[in-house]
Amino acid sequence: MTPIETLEDLHALYGTPGDAALRKVADRLTPEYARWIERSRFCILSTVGPEGTDASPRGDDGPVVSPLDDRHLAMPDWRGNQRLDSLRNILRDPRVSLMFMVPGSNNVIRINGRAIVTADETLRDRLGRGDIRPATVIVIEIKEVYSQCARALVRSRLWTAGEESQGLPTVGQILAAMTDDEVGGERYDAEWAGRAIKTLW
Repeated sequence: MTPIETLEDLHALYGTPGDAALRKVADRLTPEYARWIERSRFCILSTVGPEGTDASPRGDDGPVVSPLDDRHLAMPDWRGNQRLDSLRNILRDPRVSLMFMVPGSNNVIRINGRAIVTADETLRDRLGRGDIRPATVIVIEIKEVYSQCARALVRSRLWTAGEESQGLPTVGQILAAMTDDEVGGERYDAEWAGRAIKTLW
């Protein structure tokens, strides 16, 4: 297998992007991009660090990020597995990318930028849920925002396909196989739903 090693060879295979693909890129939230992102309850946050890259799903029961202004977004860091992969990466390399999705829409909005992690009390209060506040907040400075064409979601039938999920191994089964069941796979699956309800935020 021979890798492509030069940009000239790569571009020769694909040609040049169309005018719309170039002109859709903004360096801040336009009103239209802002409306789209405010409807998104789910995104994928990608970071990079010394150990490599990481992509983390982020979701909420309302907007997954809150615009602070047309160049900055705030993302509460709610409870997870406490690995802190994204946060550790941001501390060492602030470059981030986000992909925002809205169920039923085949378009994706993408943002590239730089991020910081803060425990600012005012911001944590603003993004809190009653008495529960995020431990930290990721603040993203937007460098570019643009829409992704719908082909990938159309090809995958992401919002209409469903039969693929039938018969998948559970997380408990995966853990049991990897640890000779030292973690108690069946117990993990049985307890997860109740545990998750108590620790969603």
